[in-house]
Amino acid sequence: MHSAMSLRSNSYSKMEMENFTKIVMGGILNNPSLTFNDRVRSVDFVLVWEAGKDDATTEEAYEHRRIFEQNLENEGLQLEKEAPEELYGLHFIKIHAPLAVLRDYSEVLKLRMPMKECSKIRKGARTNAILNAAMYMSKFSALKDVHEKTNSLIDKIDECWDNVMSKIRVDPALFPERKHRLTAIYSKDKEYLFDTSAECFWTPSIRSRIVQFILDRKKFSESANDDFAFGITRLISNNTYSAAYPLHDGDLKTPGSMRHLLYTEWASVSKCLKYQPLDYVKDYFGVKIGLYFAWLGFYTHMLIPASLVGLICVIYSAATVYSNKPSEDICNYNSTIKMCPQCDYYCDFWDLKTTCLQSRITYLFDNPTTVFFAIFMSFWAACFLELWKRYSAEMTHRWDLTGFDVYEEHPRPQYLARLAHVKRTQLNVVTGEREPMVPFWRMRLPAALMSFSVVALLILLALATVLGVVLYRMSLLGANFLRQQDNVLITYSPIMFTTATAASINLVFICIFNYIYQFLAEWLTEKELLRTQTEFDDSLTLKIYLLQFVNYYASIFYIAFFKGKFVGRPGDYVRFFGHRQEECSPGGCLLELSIQLAIIMIGKQFINTVVEMMMPYVLKWWNILRTIGRKKRIKSPLQWVKDFKLVDFGNMGLFPEYLEMVLQYGFVTIFVAAFPLAPLFALINNVLEMRLDAKKFLTCYRRPVPQRVSDIGVWYRILDSIGKLSIITNGFIIAFTSEFIPRLVYQFTNGSMDQYVNHTLTDFRISVLGNLTKSTYNETMCSYPGYWHYKDGDDYEHTNWYWHVMGARLAFVVVFENVVALVMIIVRWAIPDMSGELRDRIRREAYVINSFIMEETRARSQARRSPPGEDGDESNWNHLASLSGSDFDLAAHGDHQDIRDLSKHVVTQPPEGSPGPEHV
Repeated sequence: MHSAMSLRSNSYSKMEMENFTKIVMGGILNNPSLTFNDRVRSVDFVLVWEAGKDDATTEEAYEHRRIFEQNLENEGLQLEKEAPEELYGLHFIKIHAPLAVLRDYSEVLKLRMPMKECSKIRKGARTNAILNAAMYMSKFSALKDVHEKTNSLIDKIDECWDNVMSKIRVDPALFPERKHRLTAIYSKDKEYLFDTSAECFWTPSIRSRIVQFILDRKKFSESANDDFAFGITRLISNNTYSAAYPLHDGDLKTPGSMRHLLYTEWASVSKCLKYQPLDYVKDYFGVKIGLYFAWLGFYTHMLIPASLVGLICVIYSAATVYSNKPSEDICNYNSTIKMCPQCDYYCDFWDLKTTCLQSRITYLFDNPTTVFFAIFMSFWAACFLELWKRYSAEMTHRWDLTGFDVYEEHPRPQYLARLAHVKRTQLNVVTGEREPMVPFWRMRLPAALMSFSVVALLILLALATVLGVVLYRMSLLGANFLRQQDNVLITYSPIMFTTATAASINLVFICIFNYIYQFLAEWLTEKELLRTQTEFDDSLTLKIYLLQFVNYYASIFYIAFFKGKFVGRPGDYVRFFGHRQEECSPGGCLLELSIQLAIIMIGKQFINTVVEMMMPYVLKWWNILRTIGRKKRIKSPLQWVKDFKLVDFGNMGLFPEYLEMVLQYGFVTIFVAAFPLAPLFALINNVLEMRLDAKKFLTCYRRPVPQRVSDIGVWYRILDSIGKLSIITNGFIIAFTSEFIPRLVYQFTNGSMDQYVNHTLTDFRISVLGNLTKSTYNETMCSYPGYWHYKDGDDYEHTNWYWHVMGARLAFVVVFENVVALVMIIVRWAIPDMSGELRDRIRREAYVINSFIMEETRARSQARRSPPGEDGDESNWNHLASLSGSDFDLAAHGDHQDIRDLSKHVVTQPPEGSPGPEHV
């Protein structure tokens, strides 16, 4: 991963700027199809409609396109239409955003843009202070570059380490180091602060984002009654247009573009052990996708110590498996009394010795290292989240997102359309714009109640499905037809038959619920009237994850905490609907849990990887087939034609990627006590997943429109909740699912593990059993696991030892959870969310930026004044220079050009009725 680097300078060198421009703008310079026919204006967006579609050739569709495109031109965008004959009726509208539009909407969107070099400030007293502050910012990193004479052995070690790390770090020749540059919110009135003459000042990503913002808000109908007659999204949904997308900056196989560079040096599986060029990923795909890959890379790196510790625990367990007294006693068990049947009708009495292999396998996951690893993973989860917050703070600062607030986003067009008839408005104190006020009792509360009720109902329905599958297995095991069929497979292996069919039924229900829930979750979220796209995405994500959580983990929770726990005893089994409950396999429930975890985690990761890689190609093939038919082919060197054949990324493009990783994180933390190898398999998967995702985004999808976010959103809160849940689950798994506590109590009481296996078995009279199958077993007693003793008649009750063990289990849960919770609290206290160095750097940068803005403003004011200002000006200046960030912004970005007026605007109350500051 590309770590955030300290601020060494306030300016790019000429060579650095040329390298940056060559990489970012190289595609446009080397690919003529990325420009209009005049070879000058860039293609910032493309609209496509198909003459072969009936919906696209109606009179209404023609009228909608005419009005929509006319509104785009009225907004200042420039259009160029193409309809090559060899493309079977495909019509392309290329869009270019001229400089005037870029300037206007950069200010509307409050984009942070790079400022001019500070060295251009006039030489004066204030200038020296600014330059001194800049030098102070860079002195720590500059000292790192100074060669110091040290011990030769240390030099050699450092040299060897650098040689090793050079194989892993990003190649600086291909991806030059991106030095941090001071930025400020763009304003046309303060354009003298920005280097607008630079060729890559408005990068292709910024251009496409501005065009997308316009496309989402322009009307396509002159009717005053249709509040939703706006936006490219609705035009695509009714087939007026077929697609709208920005262009990739080149071909995968042709050098000279950032896409080719990322494809060969980042998306290649052969580069899976190298760090990621995150700065360049962010420049190409935007902050949202850049943060996803930053998080995925950080998570993968954090899995390395967890994988090593888990592997060491398993190796230790494997090395000591033959010295484990309980499992060896089972392997050498000799008794004339056999174990009681595990089910009604067809199950026979069985010998405990036959479970020798299973008991040894169980020991690999059920031994003293399990407790240590569970505590370690809880500590790891806390460190992971706290260190990610620190790393995320570094990345958001590096990408100019520090202080970004979701409420600075513009409202969603759909949100405003739904409130078009609401007359009451309120002033947004952040954006300074008047927005409709959502009626709480009439709209907000009913929508929230409906959303909560439907989500709760669907989650209960998913739980009912899991319960139904369990009842299906129970009823099928007791069904008579299993004993009457001539099919050898069904008769000989009824448990395998019932398990396979139940799993298939469960899988079908999971797929059906996923489809239904996706549709309902989007519909419900739209009804909630969420203001911004970030709020909408977070709410939708939370709803869908809740159902996925139930779908994926319900069967595992059942095995861990319910299966075999409430079955009763021979002669008095607890039955549901007349059927005997399932018991754990001879190896114990922990072995079943481990196997279930391994199959679900490894199997689903493999299936998801295959589906993720194949699905875009299938969708791409289907998109072409649906457009031009089976017998036709589209072959064109034009980039806007090639990109049309790719798959639309959509607003939910990153959702399945995050969902897969967060579900994996649940396996790694919630149930890690039952499967210590989970982090290792997750690490292997993620190393490949990172590059396969990169390849998929570059080859199969159209280029997404960059989105600005400050963090990974609601996913962080989900990860935090999973970490807290893992403390509870691991404590209960160790206490109630494994045999760790009974063994510990027995060894503490008796001093050794001799006769432990016999101690855990109770002999029951065969006469108390019902529904017995024909058997050659002639004894009057059979053994059953558990602490029971004979009372009188056919009655049995728990022994005192059972209650001792139960008390020890509960005590362990209390101690384990409190110790782990205390450790997590200490970790969170010891690791602050932001490093002190970064906090100081942000403050120093804010000081330099504010001083630079005020110096430039003062210089321009003095140039227009004659004679120069009086001495009072300097005091006003000193007062303004001491303002905090928010107060300074109000002062620096107001309407007043004169520094004295600027000072008065801040330190005094404005007269009643006077207009507010420009940005408010």
